[in-house]
Amino acid sequence: MNIQLIRNATLIVAYAGKKFIIDPFLAGKGSYPPFPNSLRQDQQNPLVELPVSLEEIVQDADAVILTHLHLDHYDDAAKEALPKDITIFVQSEEDAAAVRKDGFHHVEVLKEDSIFEDIHLAKTKGEHGRGEILKLTGPVCGVVFSHKDEKTLYVAGDTVWYEGVREEIGTHRPDIIVVNAGDNQFLEGGSLVMGKEDVLQTAEAAPRATIIAVHMEAVNHWTLSREELKEYAADKGISTQLLVPKDGETIRF
Repeated sequence: MNIQLIRNATLIVAYAGKKFIIDPFLAGKGSYPPFPNSLRQDQQNPLVELPVSLEEIVQDADAVILTHLHLDHYDDAAKEALPKDITIFVQSEEDAAAVRKDGFHHVEVLKEDSIFEDIHLAKTKGEHGRGEILKLTGPVCGVVFSHKDEKTLYVAGDTVWYEGVREEIGTHRPDIIVVNAGDNQFLEGGSLVMGKEDVLQTAEAAPRATIIAVHMEAVNHWTLSREELKEYAADKGISTQLLVPKDGETIRF
């Protein structure tokens, strides 16, 4: 298994001989307005360029997983660049209808027992914030990959730490957990994804798992930097368990 962080939540996962693109956010630097009611209103999104070419990202991809359809997980550039006949997994029939409307022909709703080739894909729960903000952010999911020849991978998606994440860890016992950990926030409403305390709780709930922190420093409403998270991990004694990759970096298992 190889996991390459492209940027934000966009990953390329090479798993059991197949190439998956997760949450493709593929526009050039500064293509979209800043997210409103948040920090850095003078900076356009995305804040950084793609670390590799668009062609390299899309080339030979076997499937795409969209944990939800927010702009920084599925944008106009992705809609244009992805082959219209590629298999795309989404969280719901509502999302499937939207993606089909974008011209894609092979859209499947991810379930707890989905299969792609001989790879098992399980939809997992998530909460994109806490309390009233959930009315704005809407439903999200994560996904667990499993295969007899691979470690079990849990991509948690845009979720904060809550009991549902603990349950997924208990059910699937993942070897590797990818968390979106930029502590992105609007000016009101609190964390939309994991902050450093959420990452610590994830690590404590899965002490044998490797934790990979992504979704950092790429869109204007981030509040937790890579450096701050690494310093916190060192202070809490989880540095050996936590990886904080740079954009473009590939982690091999």
